[in-house]
Amino acid sequence: MSESLTTVLAHAGDGQAEKKYRGYASVPEVQPVYMTSVFAFDDVKSVDDIYEGESEGYVYARMHHPNNEAAAEALAFADKAEAGLVFSSGMAAIILSILSVVKTGDHIVSSPVLYGGVRDYLENELKRFGVDVTFTDFGDPENVRAVIRPNTRIVYTETISNPLMQVADYPVIADIAHENGALFFIDNTFASPIVANPVKYGADLVLYSATKYLGGHSDLVGGAATGSAGLISGIKKKLTLYGATLGAAESWLLSRSLRTLDLRVTKQSENALKIAQFLEKHDAVEKVYYPGLESAPEHALAEKLFNNGLYGGMLSADIKGGEAAAVKVVNNLGFIKYVPSLAGTATSVSYPAKTSHRAYSREELEKAGISLGQLRFSAGIEDADDIINQLESALGSL
Repeated sequence: MSESLTTVLAHAGDGQAEKKYRGYASVPEVQPVYMTSVFAFDDVKSVDDIYEGESEGYVYARMHHPNNEAAAEALAFADKAEAGLVFSSGMAAIILSILSVVKTGDHIVSSPVLYGGVRDYLENELKRFGVDVTFTDFGDPENVRAVIRPNTRIVYTETISNPLMQVADYPVIADIAHENGALFFIDNTFASPIVANPVKYGADLVLYSATKYLGGHSDLVGGAATGSAGLISGIKKKLTLYGATLGAAESWLLSRSLRTLDLRVTKQSENALKIAQFLEKHDAVEKVYYPGLESAPEHALAEKLFNNGLYGGMLSADIKGGEAAAVKVVNNLGFIKYVPSLAGTATSVSYPAKTSHRAYSREELEKAGISLGQLRFSAGIEDADDIINQLESALGSL
């Protein structure tokens, strides 16, 4: 029976051609972008088998699809974890991971110095669900032990804190969490798997804003989580339910970016150390925050925990003269642009008190050690001398 032109065109480029392609001797060098919301089946049993776990396959892109599965598998391998997931944003990854394990009446222990959005969620939003959060200084692990409770479900911190670049003794903190029946969640965004692998030291879940180093080109928004297969399976149920799946195009971009992650982060870390050493000696700078500096309180700990003598591409500095001086430096940085994000290939500057930590009150900023003269730098992959010369020129404007 012949088909009309209308019918033939309606099926042009549909997925049925995949069956033919799979028999070819060649495959695409790069995975295609699977821009499909749903997957087709020839019979009812095939769908039943996937839902029942009898066979592998895809049903609906909100649940998962080839592009986000490929990115998650690569990231889990990089983190030395059993499994991984990718999300529509870093906040989605963090919030849904927390919601997958807490219930009304539970308790969380958290570091107080976090990305502002996470601090806001922990401090304010979780109250609506009857979850209590205690903030304590993770600089001394015994502070965590002192506030942990029988109903503590999660101990939460960052590998390298935003924006003070502090490094907590997270292997010890993981032990304290586990001794008390809690899970240890750690945000590894500033470090990336190239600098740190917290799973090796007892982390149950490693979280990321994939928008940052994992994506690394300032062209995607995403999040990720890696950990044990059992924990990831539970989080995946929340991810599917809330519909925070990373789309096919963004997942494809993330896989592309992971191929150069090691090269980028290594160069950015090397540049950050040179920038930190320059700023530490500059008369216009009061203090530099970077764990790679020998003067940093956490240097020995970071040296022990981090990989290959790398300390990440992020650093902060207090500019003498406070807010007025910091604003003047930002306005005179030339090719170093003011960007309220981080980890792109180009060096950028951010102003924590006015961007990432804007939700903090003046009192909270002061208590956390975040001043109005503090700038956060994200080292790029440019020639380090060019970056330093630009900083020298901007600081010279004071």
